[in-house]
Amino acid sequence: MKMYVGNLSFDTTKEELETLFGQHGEVTDVHLPTDRDTGRPRGFGFVTMDSAGAMESAIENIDGTEFGGRTLKVNEARPRN
Repeated sequence: MKMYVGNLSFDTTKEELETLFGQHGEVTDVHLPTDRDTGRPRGFGFVTMDSAGAMESAIENIDGTEFGGRTLKVNEARPRN
């Protein structure tokens, strides 16, 4: 039940994402990748929820909304190739 969350503000924290997505079900993990060289956030992240229903509700309600001054892109994460 992992989702890709794109177009995040570089100031977004894990706690803020847990709160935002937690309105739709239990968040089990939040990962915000950082740039290897600078250590700065890369502007996207991954949120894992405990059920498919919670994930679908989060995608439906959060995708396209504004958060931290940016319009979020939320969809089901695709496996790495």
